[in-house]
Amino acid sequence: MPQPTDRPLTAVADTVLTGAHVRTLDPERPTATAVAVRDGHIVAVGDERDVRDWRGAHTEVVDLGGATLTPGLVDGHSHPVLGLEMATGLDLSGCRDLDALRGTLADAARAAGPGAWVLGHGLDHNVFGGRPVQHDLIDPALGGVPAFLRLYDGHSALASGPALAAAGIDGPRRFAQRAEVVCAPDGRPTGHLVEPAAMDLMEPVLPREDPSARRARLLKLLTDMAATGLTGAHVMDLQGVGVLDLLTGCEEEAGPLPMRLRIAPWCMPGTDPAELDHLVALQRSRGAHWRVGGVKFFMDGTVEGGTAWLEHADCHGQGTEAFWPDPAAYTAAVHHLARAGVRTTTHAIGDAAVRHVLDTVELLDDPGQHGRHRIEHIETVPTGQLERFARLGVTASMQPTHTAYTRADHTDEWSKRVGEERAGRAWRCRDLRDAGATLVLGSDWPIAHYDPREVLATARLRRLPGRPDITPVLAGQALTGLMALEGYTSHAALAVGEQDVAGRIAPGYRADLTAFAVDPVTAPADELGEAPVVLTMTAGRVVHRG
Repeated sequence: MPQPTDRPLTAVADTVLTGAHVRTLDPERPTATAVAVRDGHIVAVGDERDVRDWRGAHTEVVDLGGATLTPGLVDGHSHPVLGLEMATGLDLSGCRDLDALRGTLADAARAAGPGAWVLGHGLDHNVFGGRPVQHDLIDPALGGVPAFLRLYDGHSALASGPALAAAGIDGPRRFAQRAEVVCAPDGRPTGHLVEPAAMDLMEPVLPREDPSARRARLLKLLTDMAATGLTGAHVMDLQGVGVLDLLTGCEEEAGPLPMRLRIAPWCMPGTDPAELDHLVALQRSRGAHWRVGGVKFFMDGTVEGGTAWLEHADCHGQGTEAFWPDPAAYTAAVHHLARAGVRTTTHAIGDAAVRHVLDTVELLDDPGQHGRHRIEHIETVPTGQLERFARLGVTASMQPTHTAYTRADHTDEWSKRVGEERAGRAWRCRDLRDAGATLVLGSDWPIAHYDPREVLATARLRRLPGRPDITPVLAGQALTGLMALEGYTSHAALAVGEQDVAGRIAPGYRADLTAFAVDPVTAPADELGEAPVVLTMTAGRVVHRG
């Protein structure tokens, strides 16, 4: 793209943004007050003089009134399509104990019509107060209405007795991955379904959504996401029926999506070479604002479900096995994709899982491939592994708002399960940045809310914004305001190899931009959490005005 001084005489901008405090994240010009946009790209950055000649009769001039303009925010870990299913029904995140949960379910059951189900999501493990997760605790409140409730971690669910019966689940099952239909000593299922393969047993009997309603709901979700400042997301799944057709249908119906989606389909245990080659071929799939880019693995599950892969067992004697029964097969699959030039990202929560992924990357034949791989979540990791991220160029992808499911005094279920030592080295965002690692931030929606303002604020506070009554979790791991912003912009671009086209405000870069009413770097974090988003622009098109 031409520099401002090289502007063709006949070229004019589509949009000129003025009156802004521009945080460019461009080391050659860190700040500015005006930006000109043409054909979806930035063509000039500077002050009024630098953009004056780009104005034409049809140029839209937007005065941002002192708002802070940043590169467009990108959620580094989201599930917008799968989340439509996962976030269906009751939002149970506000239930703090069993009485509250039972009351909510009883109200929903009374309102349910004939043949209806009660569906819910966001159920906190801490609600059960240390009791096993089992349907006997909720069945009386439901009065015979079948219910399927997803727990907040997204890797487990609770099915009521009638729901289990409808799906024909009457005992344990065998799976190719670390999944489980949890059963009592007498062999009867408790209703606790752990990991996707077990939860998928319910799919044939759960209510299904009409395709047109699904398209409408996805477009509304993406529009709502854009209203919070998001211009893109790294989507960590391709799960569900006809997802590529859904995305194509949305763009045929309404034009380019309001935000860019970069999708990494799952690679699960048992995937053979032919299926790996299919994942390679999928990388060519794309639309106007979506594309398949990368492959997602799971090296473990969750701490609360007992499926995180830990160097030594948790307090229940669990957590010593990988999600891939043969970890060497995972390594072979990653290497197969790497040889084909495919980026990979791996869910790794426990310390053993993180170590194995780093080992896998270090064993790649071509050291130039190291930086094309990343690790998601990294909930607990020893100091000895931190420097390896920077040395190998492996991206760390983390979700600061996940700390909301823990407590500073370690009385929550996550902390009790891993024990004091591992809980004391949890979500080490600052240590990874200080070690020189690329650190991408995201929400993991629907596990936590997609609003990036909440994530940016929590990264600085180590607690949710607007909750000064909550003691920060490991306050020493707080990021600076600039580090947090980089996690949604320049580091997000670097993680997917787009650092030459995205993640900063400079001529030639994509015109993906976010304007805040406050400066997200210097404003108090609690204020940032609810600050208005003045404007969101994706590919030069204004998709939200505040």
